[in-house]
Amino acid sequence: MSEKRFRVAITDHPFPSTEIEARELEKIGAELVVRQCKSEDEVLELTRDADGVLNTYAKVTGKVIQAMTRCRVIATYGIGVDNVDVAAATGKGIVVTNVPDYCIDEVSDHALALLLALERKVVPLAGAVRKGSWNYQHYRPMFRLRGRKLGLVGFGKIARRLAEKASALGLEIQTYDPWLSEDAVRAAGAKPVGLEELVRTSDYVSIHCPLTQETRNLFGDRLLGMMKPTAYLINTARGPIVDEAALYKAVKNKVIAGAALDVLCSEREPVESPLTELEEVIITPHAAFYSEEAVREQQLKAVTQVVKVLTGQRPDYPVNPGVLGK
Repeated sequence: MSEKRFRVAITDHPFPSTEIEARELEKIGAELVVRQCKSEDEVLELTRDADGVLNTYAKVTGKVIQAMTRCRVIATYGIGVDNVDVAAATGKGIVVTNVPDYCIDEVSDHALALLLALERKVVPLAGAVRKGSWNYQHYRPMFRLRGRKLGLVGFGKIARRLAEKASALGLEIQTYDPWLSEDAVRAAGAKPVGLEELVRTSDYVSIHCPLTQETRNLFGDRLLGMMKPTAYLINTARGPIVDEAALYKAVKNKVIAGAALDVLCSEREPVESPLTELEEVIITPHAAFYSEEAVREQQLKAVTQVVKVLTGQRPDYPVNPGVLGK
């Protein structure tokens, strides 16, 4: 067997197999090494002499990146890149890529499903019937969706798709996104508002912004305290955007009506969160991105970025395009 041209490492993944990656990398003569790294040291040792890195949840820190001797590309399997030190990678001339368009329908569907489940009290009603109760009166009030306001924090691809679907149910859409012009927001069918106005006036607040230093714990005591007592919070973005201790207090003390979360600050088994004790809170296990079609698309698009960089082509989704060509 001829010597491999490249070495590509997968730090961690949730997929049934990595056959898609192996097939695509074989075309360029690349060796694929797959691990499920749990620590920074494991990531460092795996990636030290890799030409390319594929990553899901494991942290690719500045220390890890400084130890890399050959790496040209770090490709994340998801939309967010908060688990990669992009600044360190940029400083070392390493391209960082993501897959920003693989699960737009899935996440928007999931967010809408959570909204409907919250307002129609689907989970507690179904649980009550399992226990022998046939009485919806214990779960009043419920409100008609048509004419109520959905506030979207962030107005990227997923939020826009959710807006389309929610509008069909008669919800009024408003959004806060400081990176978009008011004209662009209106052209997409939403009303541009400030963050505090959105929080104060929305019946459902759905989070779709990236996790950054500015958005970490964005939804804490202050913003939660501004919400309507009948309002619900929905988060399908990143767990640390919500201060979970503040959310627990807000729901427990009926500051807000409830919440639905697909993401938590700690996403490990066993799940240890006081929020699981609250009937008014729905939690799903970071499943919003998932469909069989989305996973295949995710894997293929991520590994394609690696292949393109290693073969001298421009990647489709560079997060730090300034390093290209250097």
